[in-house]
Amino acid sequence: MRSPIAIVDVDRPDTWTRYRAGLCATCAANCCTMPLEVQLSDLVRLGLVDAFEAEHEALRRIAKRLEKARLIDHFNHKHALFTLARRASGDCQFLDAQTRRCTVYDQRPDTCRLHPQKKSPKPGWCPYGAQAQTRR
Repeated sequence: MRSPIAIVDVDRPDTWTRYRAGLCATCAANCCTMPLEVQLSDLVRLGLVDAFEAEHEALRRIAKRLEKARLIDHFNHKHALFTLARRASGDCQFLDAQTRRCTVYDQRPDTCRLHPQKKSPKPGWCPYGAQAQTRR
């Protein structure tokens, strides 16, 4: 008798797997299909905003420029958080579609650096799964 295939849904943390060392080595980058909120410092590290602009320009103006360039989808002024734009597939704009690896790994945002241990809808858990079903 076959065991049922576990379906992982990035929008349903109750389907996620508890994080363990080495989990990312065999992952299909499911976390890279979730909306990604970043701070201004992350945008500077990614090269989307230069340090002079970050220091001298109003956040709303920066957000307006980034939205026009389709680099962000949303700006939350209250919390000073930018939501990075994603591809039509739902993938992060910095995810290589072929290798499913981050193309800006060394410059990746803090949210990515701390996922899933600290920054996650369910800290300590990950939307890992070879048979993952993501919304696209």
